[in-house]
Amino acid sequence: MTRKDLTPEIVIAKIHELNGNVAAVARSLGTTRQTLYAYIKTKKTVQDALEESREKMIDNVESVLYSKALDGESWAVCFFLKTQAKHRGYVEKQQQEITGKDGGELVIKYVNDWRDPGERNG
Repeated sequence: MTRKDLTPEIVIAKIHELNGNVAAVARSLGTTRQTLYAYIKTKKTVQDALEESREKMIDNVESVLYSKALDGESWAVCFFLKTQAKHRGYVEKQQQEITGKDGGELVIKYVNDWRDPGERNG
């Protein structure tokens, strides 16, 4: 299928059917990923459908992760706490984030003193 043959209805239906997997959508439509991405870029409704489909995929995986954590799977508990409970100190020291107050933006104030170094202390 060439780009001229694509319609928003056809592409959106395939996006929903294949859960936002653009490579699978392209294959099923007989086109390339590059052609499909170029087409999606020009159609807001198709972009929205792709985003919605991917958000749904994330929701589904989050539900599985949460379920595994509640079942006591240690890997799921650890991952969940490191990603969702940073504010409670569940971080790895090598990857610790530096943030501002209450996890907000970090503000760095730079003051450039243009006076002669001998004048600064006196």
